[in-house]
Amino acid sequence: SKIHEKHPYVLHCEGKTKHCNGSSKVDYQPAESNTHMFGGNSNWRGPIWFPVNFLLIESLQRFHHYYGSDFKVESPFTSGQKLTLEDVAEDISNRLGDLFRRDDQGHRPIYKHHPDIQLNPQFKDCIWFYEYFHGDSGRGVGACHQTGWTALIAKLLHPRVKEN
Repeated sequence: SKIHEKHPYVLHCEGKTKHCNGSSKVDYQPAESNTHMFGGNSNWRGPIWFPVNFLLIESLQRFHHYYGSDFKVESPFTSGQKLTLEDVAEDISNRLGDLFRRDDQGHRPIYKHHPDIQLNPQFKDCIWFYEYFHGDSGRGVGACHQTGWTALIAKLLHPRVKEN
């Protein structure tokens, strides 16, 4: 969670385990992990992962189908704005889609550190489906040589028929 950027979780474990030398902390990492605490490059704490977001979006859509338009939640958090669960799902879908859409300068967030791809007329429209995305900038991170679960973007971009 982004809150752990300023307030990391710290486990004080002096003498309690052979793997802990005083304390261990878990803080916000928007992309690559800075620790091997969870086994290798464990990035599940801050980046944008399509499978998790996709499941959240589908769940919100299903709960909206059950609860209807009268049930609203604050979104974004602490904004004071109340949205239906369907609207929240659509907002998350749009944000995920924005990772691939060009901004006003013609740049895609996924290619933040790849001007060679971003600006090359032969490659700028060849979309890579990265494994995950930087939680703050949207830069594509991890494997990009396979479509994998990020291909779920196709389902999110496909227009949905709204219920009456």
